[in-house]
Amino acid sequence: MNGKIEIEKISQIYLNKMSKKTKVGVIQLKITKNKEFNLKNSISKIKEAALKGAKIICMPELFLTEYFCKVENHSYFKIAEKVPGSTSDIFCKLAKELNIILIISLFEKKLSGIYYNTCITINNNGKIISKYRKMHIPDDPGYYEKFYFAPGDLGFKNVKTKFGDIGTLICWDQWFPEAARLTALKGSEIIFYPTAIGWHPKEKKKYGKSQLDSWITIQRSHAIANGVFVVAINRVGKEKKGKREIEFWGNSFVIDPNGNIISKLKSNKEGILVCDINLKKVESARQHWPFLRDRRIDAYKGLIKNQNND
Repeated sequence: MNGKIEIEKISQIYLNKMSKKTKVGVIQLKITKNKEFNLKNSISKIKEAALKGAKIICMPELFLTEYFCKVENHSYFKIAEKVPGSTSDIFCKLAKELNIILIISLFEKKLSGIYYNTCITINNNGKIISKYRKMHIPDDPGYYEKFYFAPGDLGFKNVKTKFGDIGTLICWDQWFPEAARLTALKGSEIIFYPTAIGWHPKEKKKYGKSQLDSWITIQRSHAIANGVFVVAINRVGKEKKGKREIEFWGNSFVIDPNGNIISKLKSNKEGILVCDINLKKVESARQHWPFLRDRRIDAYKGLIKNQNND
């Protein structure tokens, strides 16, 4: 009897390794001022995505609070928390209960005076298996993140999971080809981008379409250049603090390794996207477009300089 059970376990492990199909889940949220409501709303939607078959589910950037970086205010440091901590414990239990991989974004307090914009990956056993701290920190009108976050100190990450090899980057990271390339070279088949991005209302009419198109285009390029799936997870709705207002543009999507948008949510509503992906497309894309093979790393020394005047 024991021998039969052991053979069945080995067979299942083999089948899991051979299977390259999985389902990713994207939770697009409208965030309120009420953290408790945001927490309950998030848990409810994660459960719904899991019921629809999602095996890897990702939340937007800093999804438990409104985007506080619109202004510089020392009082917001009290939102920061330890990781692991009470919030991560809630989602660890949830991931185990639902047998999913769960990716969440938190305002991390390492110690007094040192804070990070952090993304953790939790496996289906409820264990934190990866922590990524946002590497590129913006400082633009309405996005005063340098006031709150130190640059990430853990480097770029890939983590092997039951449902695929995944990497996480965060929002502003998505504009940098180096970040996507290094994450892909670590072994990632899917790169997730938890995001909080939108329009300044006064700019929307003139620049809105161009800004949104640029955001989509750069992530399509990451997928093509690296032969990976790219998943972007944004929030929706207008959030205001004083005179600062941002209209978050949603448009969360999944892109395949050929740069095709294979599933997408609307721009102005909360939503749950569950998308089938076949990770065999990663190998196929890299074989037919061998960009990784043909890299000239011997000639790229200039990339480690701010400017090259040669």
